[in-house]
Amino acid sequence: MRRKMTALPFATCDVFTHAPYGGNPLAIVEGADDLTTAQMQLIAREFNLSETIFVQTPDDPANAARVRIFFPTAEIPFAGHPTIGCAIHLARARQAGEDWTDLITLEEMAGLVPVTVTCKSGKITAQFTAPVLPTPHPGPVDPDLIADALGLERAQIGFDSHAPAMWAGGPDFLYVPVASLDALARAQPTQPAWGRLTAQSNESVYVYARGKDCDFRARMFAPGHGIAEDPATGSASAILAAQLHASAQIGEGTTRFSLHQGVEMGRPSQIGLSVDCEDGKVTAIRVAGTAVPIMSGRITPPEA
Repeated sequence: MRRKMTALPFATCDVFTHAPYGGNPLAIVEGADDLTTAQMQLIAREFNLSETIFVQTPDDPANAARVRIFFPTAEIPFAGHPTIGCAIHLARARQAGEDWTDLITLEEMAGLVPVTVTCKSGKITAQFTAPVLPTPHPGPVDPDLIADALGLERAQIGFDSHAPAMWAGGPDFLYVPVASLDALARAQPTQPAWGRLTAQSNESVYVYARGKDCDFRARMFAPGHGIAEDPATGSASAILAAQLHASAQIGEGTTRFSLHQGVEMGRPSQIGLSVDCEDGKVTAIRVAGTAVPIMSGRITPPEA
């Protein structure tokens, strides 16, 4: 006789936005200790959001939870919008009132991720410290191929001291600066060049330009991971610190940036990036944002 599966509580929220139905949607599945990797992957595919996070009992009771994060197609070691959204969800459940601060430490595959969650006058924000510092990611970066893969002209790739480069910090991304917001709006994965680019460099491509009402506006394409375009990518925003440091945008001390993403797809997202630099080296990276609850319910896991 097959064992009856127990339905698990889940919630969804929109992350990096104050407004419902903006930002990046996230599914949070609680009580996930007994789920297999295959079950988690099937549930993530069922939600079909850019990421689903599964909450488990922490290995260290001093931490809030152990979590696992999945694309619709694969597990990933770390991601920003699940970290922000899950931390706010957990803090909201254990706090009450209009003014409070809670430290939510999540055990992620990439390492421990401390998240400071603050509620002031009923408005909740969260800021996490990246678990690892970015490092260069080896591989060819051909501006001509990048231009063809994004449907742009070669002259639109790069601006000022910004040039394409690959960086890793848990996940890894190809960073592509473009010369204008018009070029950013026109960028789109274009075959067959896109297939050649991702085969040589990276499946996840972060395209950015200088913004008008922010420091930088970005788009992130990862169709090979089941994400045609991501409304907000917290991990890529954190790793962007290395790209900005290499582009001479970060001085000694703490430098803060405002980032917008998802504008072109109708899900505007606002992301705060803070970078500490000492003796010419990046020493800490923090990403801040908000989240609003959308729905909750119970989901019956697939058979093991």
